[in-house]
Amino acid sequence: MKLRKLLLVVMSLCLVVLMAGCGGSDKKEAPAAKTGEKITVGFSVSTLNNPFFVTLSDGVTEKAKALGVDVQTLDAGNDPAKQANDVADLIQHKVNVLLINPVDSAAIANSVEAANKAGIPVLMVDRASDGGQVVSLIASDNVKGGEMAAQYIIDKLGSNVAVAEMEGIPGASATRERGEGFHKLADSKLNIVAKQTAEFDRTKGLTVAENILQANPEIQAIFAHNDEMALGAIEAAKSAGKQVFIVGFDGTEDGIKAVKDGSMAATIAQQPKLMGEQGLEAAVKAVKKEAVADHIAVPLKLVTK
Repeated sequence: MKLRKLLLVVMSLCLVVLMAGCGGSDKKEAPAAKTGEKITVGFSVSTLNNPFFVTLSDGVTEKAKALGVDVQTLDAGNDPAKQANDVADLIQHKVNVLLINPVDSAAIANSVEAANKAGIPVLMVDRASDGGQVVSLIASDNVKGGEMAAQYIIDKLGSNVAVAEMEGIPGASATRERGEGFHKLADSKLNIVAKQTAEFDRTKGLTVAENILQANPEIQAIFAHNDEMALGAIEAAKSAGKQVFIVGFDGTEDGIKAVKDGSMAATIAQQPKLMGEQGLEAAVKAVKKEAVADHIAVPLKLVTK
């Protein structure tokens, strides 16, 4: 009887040890590529219906080719729900690393956390995630860019002029940060009479700008959070027969062309191809467990005529 009790105690202790060893965490190890096996990067891009992100995607693809790695690119079509499904698919396919350009910084957090549990490293490009563990954010200083836009309007038109702000997609970190930078100066030195989202879209930018200009004929300047909305605002100003000082953000090919022909006053130019290249390079380093900075800043520049 004593021997039986002793055996039961020993078995119980063994079971406790086994449970402690197995149940301490549900986080798995990253699916590292085997020796001689190609690294696969899962790249989720917010949209390929915007020239900026097409160029960013080209940077990712070209750098991947140069480094000899595979890329699975999925276009979220500016739909947070589709992006969540896309990332889930990439996790299911056991990619070695995820590079994500989120539609919505808050909505993507659950996907980042799912990748964390699967042991897949995650890097963000152009926009941040509001949650989960991220190896690195590869992006321009959007706050500084917003300040640059406000300062340029002040330098050229003076203080207290009536301005409108056309905002990007609500929830995107770029929208928050560009607005934050703009308001650092604009709130005290400019007269912001209107602000409204046009979701980084040219067609919506046209409609929003038409409504804003009709309701606020005193507007002298518009700051748009990207060039696509700025280009829509240019068409709205032309239709209204108004001369409006328009500043965009991104430095896309169409945006820079508009600056050079004088229809846009300036654009805060990012370098999307370089951003994509640096994002892909950092993703490969993460798989190889090499050191990666938690924030890789891509330089901005003010482009004027």
